[in-house]
Amino acid sequence: MLKLKNVSKYYYQDGVVAKGISNVNLELHLGEFVVITGESGSGKSTLLNVLSGLDSYEDGEMYINGEETSHYTEEDYLKYRRSYVSNIFQNFNLVNSYTVYENIELAFLMNGYNRSEVKKKVNELIEKVGLKKHKNTHTSKLSGGEKQRVAIARALANDTPIIVADEPTGSLDSKASKSILKILHEIAKDKLVIIVTHNKSEVEEYATRIIRMHDGNILENKVKNEINLDHNVQSIKVKDITFISKIRLGFRNAFNIPIKFLLMFGIFLLITITLITNYGSFKLAEYEEIDGYSPVFNNLSDQRIVINKKNKEAFSDDDYNQISKIKGVDYLVKEDLVIDYQTDINNEYTYLYGNLYLKEIDHVDQGSLPNNSNEIVIVCNKDNYYIYESEILNKSFYLNNNELVYVSGILYDDSYNLYNMSFYLKEEFREKIYLDILKSYSSIKYSFDNTTFNEFDIAVSNQVNKGEVYISDDIFDQEKINKDLKIEVSNIYDDNSLNLKVKGLYNDSNIKKLLNTSYIDSYLIYISYEDYVKLMGNNNYQSSVFVKDIKDLDYVCDNLNKLGINTLKMRDVKSNDAELVNNIVKIFKLIVTICLVLTLFFISYFIMRIIYKARNSYYTTLRTLGSTKNVCINILMNELITLATFTYTLFIIFIILIKNNLINNEYLSNITKYVNVFDYIVVYLILILISILMSLRYGIKIFKESIIKTYKEKI
Repeated sequence: MLKLKNVSKYYYQDGVVAKGISNVNLELHLGEFVVITGESGSGKSTLLNVLSGLDSYEDGEMYINGEETSHYTEEDYLKYRRSYVSNIFQNFNLVNSYTVYENIELAFLMNGYNRSEVKKKVNELIEKVGLKKHKNTHTSKLSGGEKQRVAIARALANDTPIIVADEPTGSLDSKASKSILKILHEIAKDKLVIIVTHNKSEVEEYATRIIRMHDGNILENKVKNEINLDHNVQSIKVKDITFISKIRLGFRNAFNIPIKFLLMFGIFLLITITLITNYGSFKLAEYEEIDGYSPVFNNLSDQRIVINKKNKEAFSDDDYNQISKIKGVDYLVKEDLVIDYQTDINNEYTYLYGNLYLKEIDHVDQGSLPNNSNEIVIVCNKDNYYIYESEILNKSFYLNNNELVYVSGILYDDSYNLYNMSFYLKEEFREKIYLDILKSYSSIKYSFDNTTFNEFDIAVSNQVNKGEVYISDDIFDQEKINKDLKIEVSNIYDDNSLNLKVKGLYNDSNIKKLLNTSYIDSYLIYISYEDYVKLMGNNNYQSSVFVKDIKDLDYVCDNLNKLGINTLKMRDVKSNDAELVNNIVKIFKLIVTICLVLTLFFISYFIMRIIYKARNSYYTTLRTLGSTKNVCINILMNELITLATFTYTLFIIFIILIKNNLINNEYLSNITKYVNVFDYIVVYLILILISILMSLRYGIKIFKESIIKTYKEKI
């Protein structure tokens, strides 16, 4: 039973008090079809809203089964509406982007039913209101009468004992109105149905009680048809919406309105690009700031990793094959010491200085590829200040003032600056240089008859046979010929020794004949190239791996470690005098990022409020169906997180396509070059945080006012 005793309701607006209803006394029972009539402003809708719990009252008392309600909070009214009342509105209050089925299903889901549980119930209600053929039609495409039938079916979904309808036929033609009233009359046999209408004549034949209002007061309360009244209004048991249903509704809402989806997609894409650009710019600044230097290494490329085996053994061909197969590896330099070797070529007109170019080349931009071992290619920027094609192409130079070489071609590489260059040599020439470098890192001893000498140096000559050695007659005499000279070479990785037979002595007069050179140094010992290789060692204990991209460094290092290989990244060995500057940059980065996130949040929320203006009715509908503030916020949060995740996933796919050269976007390629996986995770978490903050702020906004005020104003 519902009972009102001297109930009054007032409205306050702009300092003016307006009367809604005044000193209303009324008792209503289960089984009644109650019609409230009156002219506009008479208070009939206010009375209906108080009875249904959509609005509160100021004076008097309303009883529900004898229980007072004047102390009710918003949460108490929510429980009352969920347990006792279902609403039908004049403008239907449906979700136009949902189908007929989904609108009715929504009422069940909001009351804790699982999707699988309600399929049969929803179909029964659709059939009951005669909309079976429109089951999968969006309600926006229905006629007014059909929409009201959907609203009735949704009201019946919760099976509450009280159904209230405010002008349910106000916007319908006479035929549709009569159909709706018949359905409501049928419902009233076991429920309390209360409707407000300005057209008394069309409902009079169905009414069991007619209440006429004027100026907020009841002028007439007439029982028209006697019925067996049930004085107890039994509440229904309700449950909270399930977690899965909140996820499902959030996902459905993310994509059900194309225009809204595209606008929100644009917002999240803007946030994503802004944050990634911010991260990428700071990362790029950090990398450019940390140029650094090293007293050991000359080649400090961030893409270089120096490697050796943990068991101190030499690398085998199988080791190199496994290393080359690691994803992210660009190329491998077996003779690591060559990388840090800097050399020069010169003649009487030109002097050029640079590193050795270690990648294989298959073309040149000027001249031709080298055919002979003593031909080289210069690699440089096309605008290099020191390169004049006419002065270097096909010209002879001395490499390190020793080997005679010819420049056969020029290869242009924009990654070089205007001053740097490299020299590409054929493999056999590089091997000779590597052995020379290795010799400089080694300790060498020479022994004759148990006497050790340290002041000599090794030279290689094609005129010397394997197992033989030529020495100067300034140091040794004829007695040393055909005797053994022992040479021992030792470095941090290897120890080698050879016993070579002294084949002859050289001097100024015979050196040209014996060794085909005019250069004489009494402390040089000439041996064959084969013996030189054996002494210096033909094993590689230290090599270098170059990765394709900075982002691959950690992945490649992890996989190298799994192969039993020690790794040293060049970035970890650089000394840098700008550490303080870098720390300041990092602090500045944090401050800028925080400010950027806050700015993006407020801009995004402002735009979102405009976009979601049309969605306010949706959340008002959820409130009329018994949704709490937390439930509305959770559904909106799931919707925004779904949109953010969808947008971010597409963005990441786009970046992957760029990284794999399937899409050409130089700006994003450069800006994301130094952005790592952790950075991408942080950006995604910021997107989620912004989604959560927008949901909370918007949810608080729509719950500031009562349901009826929010519903009427569509805030």
